[in-house]
Amino acid sequence: MTQPVKVRRLTDPEGQKLQRIVRRGTMSTVRYRRAMILLASAGGNTVPVIARLVQADEDTVRAVIHRFNEIGLACLDPQWAGGRPRLLSLEQEVIVAATASTRPTKLGQPFTRWSIRKLLDYLHRLPGGSFTLGREALRALLVRHGVTFQRTKTWKESPDPDFDAKLDAIEYALTERPERTFAFDEFGPLGIRPTAGTGWALKGKPDRLPATYHRTHGVTYFHGCYSIGDDLLWGVNHRRKGIDNTWAALKSIRAARPDGAPIYVILDNLSAHKNRRIQAWAEKNKVRLLFTPTYASWANPIEAHFGPLRQFTLANSCHPNHTVQTWALHAYLRWRNTHARHPDVLAAQRRERARVRSEKGIRWGGRPLEPAA
Repeated sequence: MTQPVKVRRLTDPEGQKLQRIVRRGTMSTVRYRRAMILLASAGGNTVPVIARLVQADEDTVRAVIHRFNEIGLACLDPQWAGGRPRLLSLEQEVIVAATASTRPTKLGQPFTRWSIRKLLDYLHRLPGGSFTLGREALRALLVRHGVTFQRTKTWKESPDPDFDAKLDAIEYALTERPERTFAFDEFGPLGIRPTAGTGWALKGKPDRLPATYHRTHGVTYFHGCYSIGDDLLWGVNHRRKGIDNTWAALKSIRAARPDGAPIYVILDNLSAHKNRRIQAWAEKNKVRLLFTPTYASWANPIEAHFGPLRQFTLANSCHPNHTVQTWALHAYLRWRNTHARHPDVLAAQRRERARVRSEKGIRWGGRPLEPAA
């Protein structure tokens, strides 16, 4: 049997970077869509689902996934061919790029970073090296090899001792039990303010939104639930995160599979998700909670679906209050779920679930049917 096309297991820095790109969505469209493809594939979404999510051809999705498995995050930036022959050999270009990405102090130079002039002078003085290039050629070479002038940043890795075990459990649920696997997370805070975005308009005449200085509406949080097998997304807005709101969302997930069989729910490590009352309820109702590793919320498959939710309901919007904002969110969810799968497939799934509920004597929501008189 042919194995499904999917990305290899992401490292912690790779997952965090992809999640950051998808959440911000303020860069190259090509880079944003490729990051969404990789994050969705890491979350267990199949190629057809990803193709509909990013509005791309399935072959394009497969090509991006294969390219990532070969070269990693470098696949986010397409390499355009063309131009005149190189003045340096490929081996020499690799040496130049490696030198530029090495701290000067490690090479015996008395400074902490390179400038173009200092790097060029160092290359010209290398014994046995014939690097005949100027400043602009060196600058273009570094860009071509992905070496750019960047600000130094701090970083962190997941300190979770059960990092691999948690990812293994999530991967098992996504690959072996997708029809009984769900994802849950909060999305927000959602404020009432004009939100910048992008859209089609006449050149030089973009849409304009009013400025605001007084924000007295407070914030809300969207508690989202995602069915992996059905590719359905739903949720409710609440004023705050909390145990009761999390519990209500988990009950709605349990009601989506009312036959009593075990289900899996992927969620992060928020304290409201680990309350002992929720843990006891989950054990009683055959709900296995799969927590993502610390600092690895990118492993939650619902994250990839929050990106379009932000782009098409919040970006480029100016909602007057939370009620209108909530209507907009739910209107998008209805549209998204209607177009998530082919109508014939959705109809067949609904008929199958209705048949199972009828055989088990269960109403939608988990309440048993009254016995016939």
